[in-house]
Amino acid sequence: MTTIAAAPGISQTASALRRLYFTRFAFAIVWALVTIATAKEISPLTVVLFVLYPLFDVGAAIYDLRSTRTTGSPTLLYVNIAVSLLAAVGLGLASSSGIPAVLRVWGAWAIVAGLVQLVVGVTRRKMGGQWPMIISGGISTLAGGSFIASAAAANPSLTNAAGYAIPGAIFFLIAAVRLGRAAKAN
Repeated sequence: MTTIAAAPGISQTASALRRLYFTRFAFAIVWALVTIATAKEISPLTVVLFVLYPLFDVGAAIYDLRSTRTTGSPTLLYVNIAVSLLAAVGLGLASSSGIPAVLRVWGAWAIVAGLVQLVVGVTRRKMGGQWPMIISGGISTLAGGSFIASAAAANPSLTNAAGYAIPGAIFFLIAAVRLGRAAKAN
């Protein structure tokens, strides 16, 4: 068993990230289950759900910024906030054009947000618990490309886009558990 000797402030940051990751896990699982059940077609509820996910990401990035102010550059978190706000607006607008448009916006957002998550995870890897975030960011980037490609399918579906949240939720749970040691270090 390895131990992590956390520098002052790292345990507080790890504790805050741990709470955030547990919250993101719970939100993503509930969101995915509700969205999968309703994503057969574009309805007002489906639009609200697809707009809500990147808005939740904005809230999570703001919490992350406030919690990790003293650890590293916040630039990528600001990028994530801007991209997620644009995605929420874009998804709302795209919903009036149909499922392919929603998939393209969702895919573009997944690519950029995944790249941001990957890089942020790499910069925080010394804290511990970040490998799941790095892997999740890479998967998100690949999934985004698949959503864009699936928009050109004969009968595109939002169900896979909704299911995208489940692996991300699992990675957030794993990261939260792994951050436990760093959070308790001081």
